[in-house]
Amino acid sequence: MALPAKQEHYTYADYLLWEGPERYELINSEAVMLASPTRIHQDISMELSRQLANYLEGKSCRVYAAPFDVRLFEREGDRPEDVQTVVQPDISIICDRDKLDERGCKGSPDLTLEILSPSNACHDLLVKLNLYQRAGVREYWVVSPEDKTVNVFLLDGDGLKLSYVYGPKDIAKVNVLDGCFIELSKVFPA
Repeated sequence: MALPAKQEHYTYADYLLWEGPERYELINSEAVMLASPTRIHQDISMELSRQLANYLEGKSCRVYAAPFDVRLFEREGDRPEDVQTVVQPDISIICDRDKLDERGCKGSPDLTLEILSPSNACHDLLVKLNLYQRAGVREYWVVSPEDKTVNVFLLDGDGLKLSYVYGPKDIAKVNVLDGCFIELSKVFPA
């Protein structure tokens, strides 16, 4: 089937059957269709991925760009029928290789990055921030192509807190990767 059949609740087992060019996330058993990214979104994603991949070369952590399934709350022994949340962050960094399988990541990445677009800003700033916080994602970046900013949220005892706001000429520190910095002038060229 190209689109999910109409039903109240979906699981990862249903999600695995969906075919077609459409992309979905599964948020608490609800299917949420994702819009195709813009060219600017893709330029930003590619540059961030390139810088992160260059830094991670020869290291144990891995970087993945969407589409890449992250089953945030999946636990050992869960079946696809048990999983109700699957997200596709624009970029994920996973340092625990035991979380990786042939379908993506089971559990929370160390870092997720979302690139805002007019159609997803509220979703990324509210719904996904809440999900990533509940799942224990240690660092969450919200990248705004329009404002040319990067908001960095870090996990502490009270949840994900806005810790840094970087502009287009700044060098952004990746807190979960020792010694990793991103040149934002290459992410947001003039």
